[in-house]
Amino acid sequence: MEDIEICQCNSIMKSEIVKAIKEKGLKTVEEVQEATDAGTVCGSCIPDIEDILKEINE
Repeated sequence: MEDIEICQCNSIMKSEIVKAIKEKGLKTVEEVQEATDAGTVCGSCIPDIEDILKEINE
């Protein structure tokens, strides 16, 4: 997996989001936002967070 910056506003990397989803069993964008702060400023990365959630939770 290529580690890319998903949330530019808060400098959150894909690996941080994936780790939080797997370790905490996160299922929603809101849970990811609470756990990582990704998507909490401008929201432009929310579609990417949704894609990561789908990818992991399928």
